[in-house]
Amino acid sequence: MAGSEGPLKGIKVLDLSRILAGPTCTQLLGDLGASVIKIENPTTGGDDTRQWGPPYVEDADGNRSDLSAYFMAANRNKKSVAIDISTPEGQAQVKRLAAHADIFIENFKPGGLAKYGLDYASLSQEFPSLVYCSISGYGQTGPNASKPGYDLMAQGYGGIMSLTGDPDGAPMKVGVGIADVMCGMYASVGILAALRHRDHTGEGQQIDLALVDTQIAWLINEGVNYLTSGDVPQRRGNGHPNIVPYDVYETADGHVILAVGNDGQFRRFCDFIDHPKLADDPRYATNPARLEHRETLNAVLRPALQSRDTAAVIAGLEACKVPVGPVKTLDQVFATDQVAARQMQIAMQAGPGEVQLIGNPLNLSRTPVTYRNAPPEFGADTQAVLNAENPFDD
Repeated sequence: MAGSEGPLKGIKVLDLSRILAGPTCTQLLGDLGASVIKIENPTTGGDDTRQWGPPYVEDADGNRSDLSAYFMAANRNKKSVAIDISTPEGQAQVKRLAAHADIFIENFKPGGLAKYGLDYASLSQEFPSLVYCSISGYGQTGPNASKPGYDLMAQGYGGIMSLTGDPDGAPMKVGVGIADVMCGMYASVGILAALRHRDHTGEGQQIDLALVDTQIAWLINEGVNYLTSGDVPQRRGNGHPNIVPYDVYETADGHVILAVGNDGQFRRFCDFIDHPKLADDPRYATNPARLEHRETLNAVLRPALQSRDTAAVIAGLEACKVPVGPVKTLDQVFATDQVAARQMQIAMQAGPGEVQLIGNPLNLSRTPVTYRNAPPEFGADTQAVLNAENPFDD
């Protein structure tokens, strides 16, 4: 297939990020064909997430490697190079690599790299075409710029926790580090935009990205609901702020997700649960009316669904074209034929042995993603990279 080496083949990424936001970005760039060199601190044993386990990959003898599941989730298609940037030698090594790089990405505290001469102001003088991406908790400016930032803090500060969880319970974080992941996604978009500018003008630039800013950005409709109405949104559990019924409902043997998006679907749904008159009731006939009378409507819907088996509800509503779906556990997710068909679980050969990873969801018809290198053990590529004339060559 044409372009099978990836649309970003030839792009070189020097990655001084760790944890999740930066590594998510650079893994995505690597999947798309970019060559990524990950710089890890030899005084700490590398990326913090190498110690965020169990679980860990074990070798054939049962010995634990430094490949935690958390680390592997965001670090394939990279080379690991151990460099102590606090030393003059380490700084010189990073600058030599930066001379070959198109992209430099870091997530140190604002100003933290200046003492090493690796900040944007310093490197842009030597390498004016370099695209330099800085990820931090609150950004390079503003009153909170010096504060550390972590996913949980971003979810709290940026408001998503106030919208998540049971209405009568405590504010709740999302079950994965979604603020980090979304920040990494925004970073990849910003980097690609900056590369296009660089290709047209020869001019690099700095991308200043904050966990909190990106978390606020993906408040989406709830954020704009507040800005439009002035009303502070409340937690609704799995309920939707603008659509009813759109929620998780208990069945006789589990749960189903119901997502009724228009009045026609609602009428067909009412027929299915043997309550056809609900669709003509002025309290429920339109979505705005259903929003106003959410609780009284659910008082009818919940017992109607609790009397039916999950499989019967899903089959019946699918037959009448009402959006419905299951709530799966991860063992059920990865056992589905849909995951197999879409190649969302992949196997790669790492140092200790075969590892199972989540696939990249991008499906490009001409330049598909590639899985060239498994997540590396700490420092595995140090000598090969530092001794190479072209250190980014795969």
